Amino acid sequence: MREVAVTAPAKVNLVLRVGARRPDGYHALATVYQAVGLHDEVAARRADGFSVEVRAEREMALAEVPTDHSNLAVRAALLLAARHGVPEGVHLRIRKGIPVAGGMAGGSADAAAALVACDALWGTQLPQERLLEIAAELGSDVPFALLGGTAVGTGRGEVVSPVPTSRRLWWVILESTVGLSTPEVYREFDRLRPDAPPDPQVPEGVLTALRDGDVAGLGAALHNDLQAAALSLRPGLAGHLEHGRVGSAHGAVLAGSGPTCLFLTDGQAHAAELVERLSSHGLGHVSCAPAPAAGALQLR
Repeated sequence: MREVAVTAPAKVNLVLRVGARRPDGYHALATVYQAVGLHDEVAARRADGFSVEVRAEREMALAEVPTDHSNLAVRAALLLAARHGVPEGVHLRIRKGIPVAGGMAGGSADAAAALVACDALWGTQLPQERLLEIAAELGSDVPFALLGGTAVGTGRGEVVSPVPTSRRLWWVILESTVGLSTPEVYREFDRLRPDAPPDPQVPEGVLTALRDGDVAGLGAALHNDLQAAALSLRPGLAGHLEHGRVGSAHGAVLAGSGPTCLFLTDGQAHAAELVERLSSHGLGHVSCAPAPAAGALQLR
């Protein structure tokens, strides 16, 4: 193969429960991930060294995406090569469709796509279990980006277990022109929640709503423990969430550490109406996407 291209999806957290900071510096998490039809694409071709270029089809804060070896996709390629004795490098070309620093795990999606692309390009042919192990070393959200669908995440989020769903959902996604730093949001969470439990749990209600296809029940169960911290750092986001609620969204919640706002709707037609309503306020780029979506997927 001369070039391999792979897409990987953005994620939303239907529920994100955050526990106390662990001795290793991470926080205990209990979450329900869902992959949405918003993707980054990573194309990999053989090279003497390891390099990356980043592009986007629309305006994004690409200056915040590293283009050196600190880029998570490059780190994924380096780790795969080191673990399996690959003697050559790779050039990665990333096309962004997931908001940058938006709480939707775009960097993790890039890492997952790079793992799948390099595994195919180099012919290492690793089983999914081994790719998941490498993904967990790279970041908490990378294993889920490999799997996609809907899943419970535990540990620091890297232990994923698929969850059955019975209905396609439609999300409206309101992006912000300025990202939020995940470490900064977690520091604010620690300040606001010194009483965070050591072992957070996923509420049974969200799993029941997913199983039953109960959109209203799922909207009522949406929850993000990081939302208060993100709103403390960016109070204006509260108004953005309220605009979506007024638009009859079933639920409104920040994506991960923010600042992207997510709105659960009744279906594609309702989502399109809400996109139009929110776009008229000029709050930021607005789109809609179905869920659940597949995980990292080879295109060519």
